[in-house]
Order: sequence, then C-alpha cells, then structure tokens
Amino acid sequence: MKWVAKLALVFGLLGAPSFASDVAVLRNGFSIRHERREIIGPVTRLYLGADRAGYVDVPTDEIDSFEKDLSAPAGETPHHSPPMNEVINAVSSRHHLDPDLINSVIHAESGFNPKAVSPKGAQGLMQLMPQTASKLGVDNAFDPSANVEGGTRYLRELLERYNFDLIKALAAYNAGPQRVEQYHGVPPYYETQAYVARIIRDFNRKKLAERKAASLKAANYQQSPSHHRPAVKQATLPETTPEASR
Repeated sequence: MKWVAKLALVFGLLGAPSFASDVAVLRNGFSIRHERREIIGPVTRLYLGADRAGYVDVPTDEIDSFEKDLSAPAGETPHHSPPMNEVINAVSSRHHLDPDLINSVIHAESGFNPKAVSPKGAQGLMQLMPQTASKLGVDNAFDPSANVEGGTRYLRELLERYNFDLIKALAAYNAGPQRVEQYHGVPPYYETQAYVARIIRDFNRKKLAERKAASLKAANYQQSPSHHRPAVKQATLPETTPEASR
C-alpha cells in the first residue's frame, strides 16, 4: 500500500493525474496509461505523471505492447461543453458527491470520450460494463447523461458499501467488489493500482487548486480598499458665541 500512501491526500469527498502519452497493454488484458517509462533490471517503471513521484513497476515480460494514448495530450485539461458540466454538477448534487470526483473518474476512465469502448467491453464516459449498465437501468451507455447518472450512482453505492473509503470504492469500480473483498482492499493488479493512484492524484490536485484560489480570493478581498471602512478622525464642533448665534 506504499503507492497509496504517497497519493492518498483525500479531502472534500462529500458535498478530477495528467493524461498519459502512452498505454502499456499487459498480457492479462489490463492497460496502464503513463507519461514515460524506464527499464530497471527485470521491470519496466511506468511514470503516471509529469513528475517522478507516482509510478508503477511492472515485470517487463508481462507487458505485451505499448500503444499511443489517443485521448487528450499530457498536461492538457480535457475540453467538454458547458452542458456536460451541467450534467455532472446535477448528477453529483443528486447523489451527494463532489463533482470534481466525478470529473476525475471520467478523466481516468474515458478521457471524456462518450463513445469510448475498452478491450473488455466497458462503454461510455464512465466505462460501464453492459451487465452493470443494465442493473443500473442505463439503456444506452453511449448517452453521456445516462452514463454519468449510472456511473455516479454506482460509485455512490460502492462508497456506502465501504463506509466511504474512497480507495476501496475506486478499486471496486475498476476491478469489482469481489476482488476488493477477496484481498481486503486494493487487489494486487497493476492496472487497478495505477487507476486508483491516477484518480486520487487528479482529485487532490483539483481540491488543492480550489483551496488555493479560495485563499487568494479571501486575501484579495481583505486587502481591497473598497472593503475597509475609511478612517475618520474625530472632529469637534466650533464653540459658538452669542454674537455668532445671532
């Protein structure tokens, strides 16, 4: 769990790492997005972000191939129209989750591509498997609104199931609740570990930026002359005389 300890600065859960440039396709069917890679002895180290703080070591012989990540370029904020933001905000409010968390999950799952399909058949923005979508009442997983509604509802159910342990809920979203319960936490799958780490990093970055912006706004508010009462010196009326009062 050391990989989690570096990244699990989680706050503001109840009320979105940078995109990778390549994808490592593993022989077990999983894939790991990463910024760059380095061979160290028998393992290949996959760096998940622009810095070297987050990485996953994968036995080189378990990597089948490398492919270009065709989602947003590294470091670029994914662009989505205002209506999509409205959908995320409305769904997040309905299920009492931070919209930044939903954005971070969508970021990791599909790169905001509503037509995304994984090698295992997961579909849409939040990559719902057909059987999961059916249980959630999502008739068309490629409908962005329906997909986000279903995915957010499922994530909320997982959070409640694990007493709002975000790391376990994310691991279950990726690998399934059975695996989380089997291993009493995040299962030892490279793809799942990288997935959880990527979302935690992205979500924490959003919240840190939000707090920084709020602090800066508050500081500017306090320093603004328009929000300080002008200092008025005490004045005394001149003494009046009988002559002056006539």
